[in-house]
Amino acid sequence: MVMLRATASARAAFRAANVLRSSSTAAPYNPPSPYSGVSFQPHPHSLPVDGFVGAVGNTPLIRINSLSDETGCEVLGKAEFMNPGGSVKDRAALGLVKWAENTGRIKPGGTIVEGTAGNTGIGLAHVCRAKGYKCVIYMPNTQSQEKIDLLRMLGAEVYPVPAVAFENPENYNHQARRHAERLDNAACNFEGNRAAHIHTTGPEIYAQTEHLPGGLTAFICATGTGGTLAGVTRALKDLSGGKIQCWLADPPGSVLESFINRGVMERGGGSITEGIGQGRVTDNLAQDIKLLDGALHIPDADTIRMIYHLLDKDGLYVGASTALNVVAAKQLAVKLGKGSRVVTILCDGAYRYQSRLFSKKWLESKNLYQELPEHLQKYAVLP
Repeated sequence: MVMLRATASARAAFRAANVLRSSSTAAPYNPPSPYSGVSFQPHPHSLPVDGFVGAVGNTPLIRINSLSDETGCEVLGKAEFMNPGGSVKDRAALGLVKWAENTGRIKPGGTIVEGTAGNTGIGLAHVCRAKGYKCVIYMPNTQSQEKIDLLRMLGAEVYPVPAVAFENPENYNHQARRHAERLDNAACNFEGNRAAHIHTTGPEIYAQTEHLPGGLTAFICATGTGGTLAGVTRALKDLSGGKIQCWLADPPGSVLESFINRGVMERGGGSITEGIGQGRVTDNLAQDIKLLDGALHIPDADTIRMIYHLLDKDGLYVGASTALNVVAAKQLAVKLGKGSRVVTILCDGAYRYQSRLFSKKWLESKNLYQELPEHLQKYAVLP
């Protein structure tokens, strides 16, 4: 019989295996928890949910520590970037599709057509994929390339068209409607956006703050088509018996701040923000605009500084609309006084806008790079 000698590497592996087996009866090493003293609270999504649509909503409130500590108030953000499609518009998209289904405007295999400035389209593209519908999106060609690319990657048919006023027949909303009219089994010009926030976002915010000391003082956010602001305002006013204040945050180039505060529609300049601001009172907003307690105008310089501040101090990587909301929430909290609690919407992350917002060249073209404090300029790393 021939004896074969194992190689050195095989002998080493055998010894290691024996060591592991011999130590298997030893007490397991359990490192101390880094979360000692914190009780476990299951998230609403701890249990399985029904596909993409089941994961929409039930987002947490995030305390923005740097601003809360600075102001002596509680500045909280509803983390809508944690929706499965990455933005608050997942709620609107699901509400729109459900409305079309419930009213018989769309049947299996049909086409959802929408004119949108971006995130609603992304949400619709996700929901259409999950529910088996085709998706066609018309949008202003001023939107970021990241948004357009993502829509196409999600299977949507995308038509970027020149940005013109709503009164112009070539406005992207009207082009979307005409496209839907040319198709069989297609839905456009939806309702359901505002209702989605009346029945989900608003009640969630109320439930999350109802039992905190002092409850919720105020809610504030910007608006595009008006569904989020109108829906949340209606819900919070009803649930609190009118005690919770609700405010609008408005970018340059929009007429809503002047209309709410002074009763006139004054428009001046433009903004780096996408999908917010309006030249009119939309159907969504018209139903609840009288419930608003006031409005704040937020310059782009404040918005861009907040984008970089939140990244530097709070680790939050957000887009311009979110940053504008946070600026407004801080200002409103200070206005309402120490101890107030203000909630806003963290609409989405910066990933869909980073080629602009973190580009030194682009910021300089908008005269915004010099608005950044020197210690924050290091984050403008893109060409």
